[in-house]
Amino acid sequence: MGLPNFENRTIFYGDNLEFLRGINSESVDLIATDPPFNKSRDFHATPDSLAKGASFTDRWRWEHDVQQEWVDGLEDNWPNVWRFINGVKESGQRDMAAFMCWLGVRLLECHRILKPTGSLYLHIDHTAQAYAKVLLDGIFGRDNFRNEIVWQYDGPQRPSRVDFARKHETILRYGKSKDFYGNTREQYAIPLDEAEKRYKKHKDGRWFYDLPPGDYTAKSLARLEKEGRIRRTRNGKVRVMFFLQEKDGLPVREKTMPSVWSDIPSLGLTASAKENTGYPTQKPLALLERIIKASCKEGDWVLDPFCGCATTPVAAERLGRKWIGMDVWTGAYQIILDRLNLEKQIWRPEDVRLITRPPTRTDDGVTASAYLAQIEGRPAQRPRFSKDEMKAILIGQWGAVCWGCGFEPPNGDDRFFDLDHNWPKSAGGHNDLDNRAILCRPCNGRKSNKLALDGLRTANKRDGYWYGIPTIDQRIPLQLAVAWAREYLEKAGK
Repeated sequence: MGLPNFENRTIFYGDNLEFLRGINSESVDLIATDPPFNKSRDFHATPDSLAKGASFTDRWRWEHDVQQEWVDGLEDNWPNVWRFINGVKESGQRDMAAFMCWLGVRLLECHRILKPTGSLYLHIDHTAQAYAKVLLDGIFGRDNFRNEIVWQYDGPQRPSRVDFARKHETILRYGKSKDFYGNTREQYAIPLDEAEKRYKKHKDGRWFYDLPPGDYTAKSLARLEKEGRIRRTRNGKVRVMFFLQEKDGLPVREKTMPSVWSDIPSLGLTASAKENTGYPTQKPLALLERIIKASCKEGDWVLDPFCGCATTPVAAERLGRKWIGMDVWTGAYQIILDRLNLEKQIWRPEDVRLITRPPTRTDDGVTASAYLAQIEGRPAQRPRFSKDEMKAILIGQWGAVCWGCGFEPPNGDDRFFDLDHNWPKSAGGHNDLDNRAILCRPCNGRKSNKLALDGLRTANKRDGYWYGIPTIDQRIPLQLAVAWAREYLEKAGK
């Protein structure tokens, strides 16, 4: 497992993608987060509240919100994830595809930084829940899906004669692997009227239930007698007493929590009202505390990449976990200080760190990998270029010529060419510059993911598609590639 390259009680202010990319692999135990839902609306905090001034836009457009770098990376590194996103786009749901692309590149990093024993909880609602489930299946693997948790709550609802009232949201829970940590048993106090029917009270005031001795030996019964756990009925029968744990004078039992949580009220109702900061999408502390207790231990690391009004950090602090949060809201740092002070968890502002630059990776620097789409053999610490940059660098170095057949277009027009791999990804080839080739469209189609560059050249010579080709080394020396890359980037002003 990776070593954390961040400190406890840290708020990263800015775009969480760069911060996530800077975190060491396998260094976080739990990610619990409540991202935007693609609801096509704007959200604003309640005026004069603790979160006054907080707002965010939950609208997505393919043309405005998707970066080409994301598309290139998904196509090359995570084709299964890209096929899903592109399928959503091609079906006419361009806005939803933009949201899935924006969310997907971040969830891929979340998958990378989770420990093998770690878990992810993604809060979502009906707007994008079905899409998010398929996306997470592609990233974590369907076999690592653990629960669809339904948080059912009360509260005001716009009247409707045609729709049922929407009174729940969904939390998708995934383990990083089959070795994920989980403890879904919770203690609960039994109401007094029920306790009086089911249990008895000892003379010292403790609640208990008793059973016949069954196959207890005489020696065991003698030991229980010394411990004060033997009760004799009026007719002399022996009963073995089992004392219950108690909370506030009531007996406590344990049970495995169901996947429908209807016992946690929404903010603004009953006891939760005092937590309300006015943040537009704030969730109750009890909700996050249940998640944290179920999926990590005291002293473990908890991350919320969309921490907003800091409910996850506050819950983690209360439960003795270490935490980091990320958000683009300028008030995220101050509200965590205010809330922790109200909780009497900290007393000094310097106990919480505000960081605006991504941490520096101290691990092998390998990029995120989706389930069933691992990149094998990728050299560590290679320069990262977009597909357009790599194409320009290679054509600038070797000229506008197809490496597979030797075709040279008139006037060196590079529109005839695609960027492909020397050694195909299906055989373990990586995406770095020294495994890239320039191919004309026919050669790219023929090579597909079945042939290496040498195999394509052999097939072209055999079938008469060979125009002669200048000497081109199959693998470009790294130092030379870096030099060409720097020159290209300087000319492009990047």
